[in-house]
Amino acid sequence: MRELAEGRVLLTSRALDAGWPKRSLARALRADGWTLLRNGAWAEPGRKPDLVTRLRAEQLLNPRLVVSHRSAAPLWRIETLTRASRTPLEFTDPELSHRPEGRDVRVYRTRLEPADVFERRGLRVTGPVRTLTDLLLTGPRDDALVAVESGLARRTVDGVRRAPLTDLDTISSALGARVQARARGAARACTWLRLCDPLAGSPAETIARLRMYGAGLRPESQVALRAPDGRRTVLDFFFRAEGLAVEIEGYAYHGARDAHRRDVIRFNSLQQCPEVRRVLRFTAEDVFHHPGRMIQEIRALLAAETGRGVV
Repeated sequence: MRELAEGRVLLTSRALDAGWPKRSLARALRADGWTLLRNGAWAEPGRKPDLVTRLRAEQLLNPRLVVSHRSAAPLWRIETLTRASRTPLEFTDPELSHRPEGRDVRVYRTRLEPADVFERRGLRVTGPVRTLTDLLLTGPRDDALVAVESGLARRTVDGVRRAPLTDLDTISSALGARVQARARGAARACTWLRLCDPLAGSPAETIARLRMYGAGLRPESQVALRAPDGRRTVLDFFFRAEGLAVEIEGYAYHGARDAHRRDVIRFNSLQQCPEVRRVLRFTAEDVFHHPGRMIQEIRALLAAETGRGVV
């Protein structure tokens, strides 16, 4: 049976074509440890079906579908707020005709240019630029901007260090083409793109900045300063007039002894910078789950530094 599988996925139709009896096929597959992914497709025994396996099953059953949106993002190591495994599988049908079965698959019916489609891990998938513009068009805003800023930056995702996937001008141009084509949501996407910071270092930094913007706070971001000993330090956010630095720690913070040592050195250097009078540090959990408290603490220190009451 494994010889009939493609990429760890067996289609029921292939087994039947090979002579397996329809009546007893499902029982035989379950007995051997195969997992039913959906009607007509089974995952090979020995491992829990992952995202790629689930996508492959759908694409083998419907070859015209192209993996896109939140399902394409992790294939390019583009970060999003929601893991693709927790959302419906997302595809684009350039033939504008497919209607998905069930709630686990979402299909966007829209045209694709040949240059929009790549092969990745044996799947037909939208390229980074098309994937990011699709996410900008469909939203929500925070998720789209996390993805765009991830794609524009050099990031370590799932333990793999990767280079920037594109640049802001290319995204702007691609989005402009969608505006010209009167794509749904294009005008709103252009407004969102103006909030983008290509230098953002993590999803938590993106969301922290958006929360500060929403509260009327406008810090400088990714500000390079030098300590008296000449050491260069880049601040996540800096309220220059008040001398307040705001640092955001990611989930992987202090994941290793060397990383912890580097952070201690960096923090000590930061506090020696003459421009910095106060430092606030927030975790990713603070940013994602307690943004109101984060904003309140920032406002309080800004007010204390300026002596003018609430900022």
